[in-house]
Amino acid sequence: MKPETVHNEGVATFGGSTRIQQSAVGRGASVDLSPVAHPAAGRNDGTPGWDVGIITVLAVEANAVRLALGLRPKRVQGLNFDLGHVEVEGAQPARLVATRTLNQGQRSTVIAFDHLRRHYDPKVVVLIGIGGGIHPRTSIGDVVVATRVVYYDLRKELPQHTQHRGEEKEAPAAVGHAVNAFFTDHGEPARLAITDPGGASRTPSILSGLIGSGDAVIADRDSEIIGYLSRFNDKILAVDMEAGGLSQACHEQSVISDRLQGWLVVRGISDDAGSDKNDDHQAVAAWHAATAFRRLLPYLVASSGS
Repeated sequence: MKPETVHNEGVATFGGSTRIQQSAVGRGASVDLSPVAHPAAGRNDGTPGWDVGIITVLAVEANAVRLALGLRPKRVQGLNFDLGHVEVEGAQPARLVATRTLNQGQRSTVIAFDHLRRHYDPKVVVLIGIGGGIHPRTSIGDVVVATRVVYYDLRKELPQHTQHRGEEKEAPAAVGHAVNAFFTDHGEPARLAITDPGGASRTPSILSGLIGSGDAVIADRDSEIIGYLSRFNDKILAVDMEAGGLSQACHEQSVISDRLQGWLVVRGISDDAGSDKNDDHQAVAAWHAATAFRRLLPYLVASSGS
């Protein structure tokens, strides 16, 4: 029997199943198979994400990170990032991406984390910048490296007083081991000679300890918050307004990821959270934090298996 002639300008099937990929339907249709550029280095395509993502808040922090790490700006889908490949002894260059939050505080930090995750999927996210020292061990210009954060803004308002309910988060063990290895090699506290862009040299202390985090700007050494934090854990060294948001975002993201999301906080001490708090030492503190992170980077890269 002579087979029937079929004239088709669309899609025809005579039983079974049909799967259509990279195809177009209709007269004059065409398919563009050229690769689509996308900054993400792997969430679903099997290739690894970027090594480290960095979040800053203030311009002085973002500039210090850009300069200390040699990053270059890139705009992606309306968002601003700084990208770079940083040489690491004994390993492939580390791929770093930084972004700045829109505003201060926990909420904007969570959104900045999401931007990094969606576009670059970094293995470790580091919050770098300034903080207020609340412990006798800290001085202006020192740097606190924290793998544990105490979020202090959970509270119950009672008729006669406020009952704080602190919540502590700890970074994944691999990050903790990396930080421990750094301090094993450099001493604790570490004393690092740091030269700023203007040529001034200083030797701040780099300390390992906890960060207290909430939405309040603290400018009173006798504040209720500082008293509460000292009772919660007397090893809390400094306070900031963003680390609680980052630690919570990384904790929750791990539920839908194939790995624990690494995170770390590096804070240069710019004030003592007292009534004379000002901006005079922000540039020095931010530079010390960014430079201390640069010294930590080989340990973080080794911990992430890069």
